[in-house]
Amino acid sequence: MYLGIDVGTSSVKAVLVDDRERIVASASAALEVARPHAGWSEQDPDAWVHGCERVLDELAASHRVELSAVEGIGLSGQMHGATLLGADDRPLRPAILWNDGRSEAECHELERRCPRSREIAGNIAMPGFTAPKLLWVARHEPDVFAKTRKVLLPKDHLRLFLVGDHVSDMSDAAGTLWLDVARRTWSEELLAATGLTLAHMPRLVEGSESSGRLRPELARRWGMTRAPVVAGGGGDNAASAVGIGAVRPGEAFVSLGTSGVLFVSNARFSPNTRGAVHAFCHAVPGTWHQMGVILSAAASLEWLSSLLGEPAPSLVAALGERVLAPSPVKFLPYLSGERTPHNDASARGAFVGLAHGDGRTALTQAVLEGVAYAFADCLRVLSEAGTQVARASAVGGGSRSPLWLKILASVLDRPLDVHAEGDFGGAFGAARLGRLAATGEDPFTLAVPPPVARTVEPDPALVHRYAQEYPRWRRLYPALKE
Repeated sequence: MYLGIDVGTSSVKAVLVDDRERIVASASAALEVARPHAGWSEQDPDAWVHGCERVLDELAASHRVELSAVEGIGLSGQMHGATLLGADDRPLRPAILWNDGRSEAECHELERRCPRSREIAGNIAMPGFTAPKLLWVARHEPDVFAKTRKVLLPKDHLRLFLVGDHVSDMSDAAGTLWLDVARRTWSEELLAATGLTLAHMPRLVEGSESSGRLRPELARRWGMTRAPVVAGGGGDNAASAVGIGAVRPGEAFVSLGTSGVLFVSNARFSPNTRGAVHAFCHAVPGTWHQMGVILSAAASLEWLSSLLGEPAPSLVAALGERVLAPSPVKFLPYLSGERTPHNDASARGAFVGLAHGDGRTALTQAVLEGVAYAFADCLRVLSEAGTQVARASAVGGGSRSPLWLKILASVLDRPLDVHAEGDFGGAFGAARLGRLAATGEDPFTLAVPPPVARTVEPDPALVHRYAQEYPRWRRLYPALKE
């Protein structure tokens, strides 16, 4: 048996997976996010530990025999969160999360202090990353900064509780802006730009390697026969890629979740900072990945649903089984700014081209297409970095809509594979990484895609029409920004 634990933003989730990769049981515990000021997003690090305790206590009560047989544990987690620990390993303040935007000024300061930052880290300094957050703390909370002895990411703070050691993996560490991503090691140059040293960082392992064993007293608490190995694990998207089987170079997935991600596995470090592409290490050795990130994907449809007072599925159902032509109404899905390709935290959404006769269906189609065009932006800048995507798996809540997938496939002009029902997210990928650490199996043999239930092909009648409309849609952002 293998256990995967995912430290998300809204919950801690655990799944028990057997040797045949069937999910035997799962449990989750809700988390709360604090927003003490506009643009801030914080969380209590202890809540991750208490959430983990709750879900494993629940599994121990309901599936004691299965939990007792766990040989490997993997961890997945929300990326970029800054958890500052003092000399006693206790948090000095709430963790500053991935969607916190307070450190925009510090991003410019970091790149001024280290002109080679983009070359080393492979990414633009963005407020979501960890390093700029530490510059903000140094400037606004100097007493806290002075007391900081370790900086950990969310899942690695939980690991400290589970294992008793400061450890991170390559994929999660790549999102800090302190990692030399090509060399898969901490960059002393980047650390110095934020007033830190190697002593402030956890040691690094690959996601499929052991980071230690579960503390004996915890193994006894949860009835485990022997203390399982705890894998390095991965950042949430890299772990999800392991779960969906996107580990070989060129394999990709599209995530239509609250935010949107176009993820592609690479054989080498392939940055494109001009297009605000994320270039990170993968959670398996000798592999990297690129991501185009959309901050409001399914969140755009949920926003429209809230505005119109009608459930999102009902809005989409009103469009029928297919659209006959692109909507004349255009939507920019920048409700909370945008990462790829604009790196513009102040960008905002817009409807353009509204007429008297346009109602709910026109707005709904415009939102579905606007998000699809944003994914086309991601595909474009990935292509500029030399990455070719022939097809992709579709995951996330929005992938349950056949119409949205047909629109997306037609805009991208790529087939999208929908997998058989199952949970192939971060927790499942983490369980796979736990198994790899315990057994030493080949990651590329184990982490294969699950069976494809159906493939959504591009609509030939729409591909050409969307190709004509996409350049017009692209002109809206610079026009409105100006």
